[in-house]
Amino acid sequence: MIAMLLAGGQGSRLGVLTAKVAKPAVAFGGKYRIIDFPLSNCINSGVDTVGVLTQYQPLRLNAHIGIGIPWDLDRNIGGVTVLPPYEKSGNSEWYTGTANAIFQNLDYMESYNPDYVLILSGDHIYKMDYEVMLDFHKANNADVTIATMPVPYEEASRFGIVLTDEDNKITEFEEKPANPRGNLASMGIYIFNWSVLKEALIKMSDQSNCDFGKHIIPYCHDKECRMYAYEYNGYWKDVGTLSSYWEANMELINIIPVFNLYEEFWRIYTKSDALPPQYISQYARVDRSIVGEGCEIYGEVYNSVIGVGVTIEEGAVIRDSIIMKDSVIGKNTKITKSIIAENVTIGDDVEMGIGDEQPSRLDSKIYNGGLVTIGEGSVVPNGVKIGKNVAISGVTKAEEYPNGMLNSGEYIVKAGDVR
Repeated sequence: MIAMLLAGGQGSRLGVLTAKVAKPAVAFGGKYRIIDFPLSNCINSGVDTVGVLTQYQPLRLNAHIGIGIPWDLDRNIGGVTVLPPYEKSGNSEWYTGTANAIFQNLDYMESYNPDYVLILSGDHIYKMDYEVMLDFHKANNADVTIATMPVPYEEASRFGIVLTDEDNKITEFEEKPANPRGNLASMGIYIFNWSVLKEALIKMSDQSNCDFGKHIIPYCHDKECRMYAYEYNGYWKDVGTLSSYWEANMELINIIPVFNLYEEFWRIYTKSDALPPQYISQYARVDRSIVGEGCEIYGEVYNSVIGVGVTIEEGAVIRDSIIMKDSVIGKNTKITKSIIAENVTIGDDVEMGIGDEQPSRLDSKIYNGGLVTIGEGSVVPNGVKIGKNVAISGVTKAEEYPNGMLNSGEYIVKAGDVR
């Protein structure tokens, strides 16, 4: 079995966090990136040939994956291959849908002539043994197996929903139904027999924005392929929104975390830089937090996830927040319930996440939950106060904060920093 990992998405619901980086390359849990989880699942499951399909802002992702050394995927045969869109003799086009992206890489898959192809999404947090799923696929003599999990009925319309018989055979499939008849949701993880996948991709290739949920699965169902639902009941988190991304990080710092990053028998691998250990000053206070290597902590940190190389100056107090790689938090700054991206500089005497909640004037569907979101490479000047549901991206100056205050629901987003 070979794996095809879809990692080309922008992740627009993460707002300014993905203005300069693809969603699978967004940091998670301090030193990891989101794509580390499916890649680690692959090697832990014995899948050693992985094609990673990139498109949107691929630079960070390409540099992170490299030749796959951290995941033991630097192989002479197989290993990891980054697959961006490319120009062909007849035409040149971007990947326009999940299935279209796979279709454009038929030659790559053909070169391995696998028995089975595993289709994965690069933007979920979970641990799954794909070998167990493959055994289930073989035992049922299936053509297609879809990994599924029960979701609350009120959320079911966000997913592809499958209906099954008593043997887990799929009888019906509905993509994001307005009135769902069941709550067994597709996780976007599929195992196909290679011949079945190849035929479906070729037959449906003329569909615009060809997609697995909308086109390939219904095509296979109409052709009466043997389709089964593999029910998964472990931890699985779609970190596609700022609130779910923040919650998933916060769950890591529970005394007994719901999702354990440190299990010996199912390790999560990542590209690690050679960094010195954390330095925590004798006057600092750190409580219930993850602190990455190379950090210098002189202030106070509570219930937070701090990435590698972060500096938190004297008098600063961080609560319920995520601060990513190489950011600097100034002296006497108070930060509450915020997500701060990489290489951000927050000045001295700043107060962030204060006051009453107001709906975001930029996009209330993205910026909600009382969070403050600061995009990569941004600068926040000394002495300003920032409310809730606020987005900031770019190098900002004191005069852009009326009376030194950015009220709840307001935003400062410089041109080119958000799409």
